[in-house]
Amino acid sequence: MGPEQKYDGSNVRVALFSGNYNYVRDGANQALNRLVAFLERHGATVRVYSPTVKEPAFEPQGTLISVPSVPVPLRREYRIALGLPKRIERDLDAFAPNVVHISAPDFLGQKAVQYARSRGVPVAASVHTRFENYLRYYKLGWLENYLTRKISGTYNSCDEIYVPTPCMADIMADSGVTVPIKMWTRGVETSLFRPDRRDLKWRQSLGIADIDVVISFVGRLVYEKGLGTYAETIRTLKDRGLDFKVIVVGEGPAKQWFQERMPEALFLGFMNGEDLARAYASSDIFLNPSSTEAFGNVTLEAMASGVPPVCADSTGSRYLVHSGENGYLVPPEDVTAYADRLESLISDRDLRRRFATASIARGLSFQWDAILGEVLGHYQALLAKAETRTT
Repeated sequence: MGPEQKYDGSNVRVALFSGNYNYVRDGANQALNRLVAFLERHGATVRVYSPTVKEPAFEPQGTLISVPSVPVPLRREYRIALGLPKRIERDLDAFAPNVVHISAPDFLGQKAVQYARSRGVPVAASVHTRFENYLRYYKLGWLENYLTRKISGTYNSCDEIYVPTPCMADIMADSGVTVPIKMWTRGVETSLFRPDRRDLKWRQSLGIADIDVVISFVGRLVYEKGLGTYAETIRTLKDRGLDFKVIVVGEGPAKQWFQERMPEALFLGFMNGEDLARAYASSDIFLNPSSTEAFGNVTLEAMASGVPPVCADSTGSRYLVHSGENGYLVPPEDVTAYADRLESLISDRDLRRRFATASIARGLSFQWDAILGEVLGHYQALLAKAETRTT
């Protein structure tokens, strides 16, 4: 049946804890769902504990157990788990996990670590976003150092943590994380996201001419995605007299705010599957000024689609983009630098083509099965180490 047969997870029973497993769609929970599907496909047993809502964004992979939660005050589409009540502990005891995995250093994750420690179960944490950086977008930057210390403390109570990029590993170490740090990077569906999805007729239906240069945004419309920097950059390019179009793919609470600052942009709403792949490939430049992501799935999807990226020189983008080879990295929030790099790409078709070719090649190195197989290997190494301690 092919290379998948080399993975055997039959000795693994994972209790996975997530603050948002499927009720709002984002790159982090889609990666977690993909991991669960892979593990179960290869014989592992998984049980997921997360807040839930009546109408989630998508159907979950695996068995999902709802934990008590309340809405986040400043972002009510997200929820805060209230911990592990006795009924959840009884469910965990009946499941008898031999690995506990937390995907966020939140209250639920902290309680899960305490549970694991009380039962002698090894525990791992995965890093999916720069939570501490969110605060500056909500006028709470003064809490950033405190939150960084709290996050590091939670991670240091685990046996090991998994990060998506070497850059993120350095950030974790610099913030005080002392437990072993291992890699869990991300993959891309190269069968879906590919350059031949480009569709000129679709562009024409949106009023975009074949010769127009299109700058795209893909992601949740929330302030921490760098929406302010994005809008200012587009305005700067317009002030320079450059001719281009902007398409925005995504939904979120900041949509109206974003639309007001970019009235000329085409807001296409949420897309997935082949529609999303077509939107990527039908653009010419991908702009991602976010500095809060630990990896940047959307950047990798754009690259695989043959669209050169211009990104914040931060965490995930620094790993994906080789500046001057397959795209550009720009100091975060430096609007002039963003505009300069975009202007060079808008004005030089050959440069866009050269970067696109390099981006496609880079994307091909991120294959999901090999990446998720490494996570399974991490679990099995944890189990072997735990068994050694008890013999």
